[in-house]
Amino acid sequence: MPRRIRYSVAASLDGFIATEDGGYDWIVDEPAIDFPAYLARIDALLMGRGTYEIMDNPEAGQLLDVKTAYVVSSTLDPAADDRITVISDDVENRVRALKEEDGGDIWLFGGGVLFRSMLEVGLVDRVEVGVVPRMLGSGIPILPGLDGVARLVLHSTETFPDSGIVLMKYDVESVGV
Repeated sequence: MPRRIRYSVAASLDGFIATEDGGYDWIVDEPAIDFPAYLARIDALLMGRGTYEIMDNPEAGQLLDVKTAYVVSSTLDPAADDRITVISDDVENRVRALKEEDGGDIWLFGGGVLFRSMLEVGLVDRVEVGVVPRMLGSGIPILPGLDGVARLVLHSTETFPDSGIVLMKYDVESVGV
């Protein structure tokens, strides 16, 4: 069975995944979310350069130490970090090939631009959004400029009353006009 690509992200109630400057300190902690169980289903991370640069710090970078990481970038030096594999060309086919490999799911981690490009070519299988009870008013949108309509089918929801987070999981049915 092919691996699935799961776009799993926290978003503000008004649809932003980060502040204008990439900040995410507005995301509240929710200890009841079973993050270790989620990570157990994930074999690899797929991210753009901007997310990688945010991850390249001691606290967040721990994920890079325990998971195979692919960074989509046309400018990042492939030898810059031995914890990552840089995908700099033929992105669609390289990611399609990753999905066909044996293993667990791939976490499409971070930015909306890479999410949009992977969604538009039919490579995203599930969208998981943890809606955080914050409104930012502006910032980096969850999905900038989709070409067409993505039709999703509800897989499941979870609510976390202490933090107010609502986790919604959808399977991607189709993307088109």
